[in-house]
Amino acid sequence: MSDSPISEVTTPEAPRAIGPYSQAVAAGDFVFVSGQIPLDPETMLVIEGGIQEQTTQVLKNIQAILKRTGLGLENVVKTEIYLDDMALFGPMNEVYASFFPGSPKPARVTVEVSRLPRDAMVEISCVAYAGK
Repeated sequence: MSDSPISEVTTPEAPRAIGPYSQAVAAGDFVFVSGQIPLDPETMLVIEGGIQEQTTQVLKNIQAILKRTGLGLENVVKTEIYLDDMALFGPMNEVYASFFPGSPKPARVTVEVSRLPRDAMVEISCVAYAGK
């Protein structure tokens, strides 16, 4: 992480920002990862498949961004999950749980929204803590 108190985090291993925002911002001991949708970093297209495939891609994108800062999912303290249909909660949650096997689990909110960018089924943002 940078010596500056606030810095932009970018990596080609995750989808580039599709609007006026950063992939993530590091601020002190925290990394704030912008909402990630299931884009393939190479094609910038939403991956094919259902909610489980999309959730997997989103969490891999988040992992790539955190890796750029020297962190991993074990450093995540808070997630926000947006689903285009709350009926997808169960299968999304199965995948999510497989990426967060340790304890404590991150604090979390999950909400249904009317629509997500690029008509994705899921979007996830998070906050990670670098201090130990």
